[in-house]
Amino acid sequence: MIIDNLEAGYFGIGIENGKTPENLGVLWRSAQNLGASFIFTIGNRYAKQASDTHNAVTSLPYFHYKTFDDFYAHLPKGAMLIGVELNSKAKLLADFQHPRNCVYLLGAEDNGLTKKAIEKSHQLIRFDTPKSLNVSVAGSIVMYDRSVKGAAIYLDGAPK
Repeated sequence: MIIDNLEAGYFGIGIENGKTPENLGVLWRSAQNLGASFIFTIGNRYAKQASDTHNAVTSLPYFHYKTFDDFYAHLPKGAMLIGVELNSKAKLLADFQHPRNCVYLLGAEDNGLTKKAIEKSHQLIRFDTPKSLNVSVAGSIVMYDRSVKGAAIYLDGAPK
């Protein structure tokens, strides 16, 4: 059997300037269960959490970036940056087709994504909720949505 690495796709998920370390542990646990290829933080660094009962950071590649610019410079080639943010320009998650290769970026629990992260995101997605969600819950929902919908295969910027 020949494995075609171009067909499988991958995704990473992380938080920019996360406020509470407990949310990181919960998000990493979900990331491990829902098929993330890697996890990351921008700004605040991860520390071992009781909420990471599966010790995901020892099972998945974990990257830390001091700044958004550092993160953006190391975005995997060909991966779309998908910001998760309550923003009028964001697509509803229910209507969103996940790219085959992407990185999902969540913002801090109290301030959301930075202006630069919003501007640099290839696409923004949001939930149809009246208020914001807990960051680990939001990330878990995005990953679950990806798992049930599957990811599109993009050729020349259009879904195949």
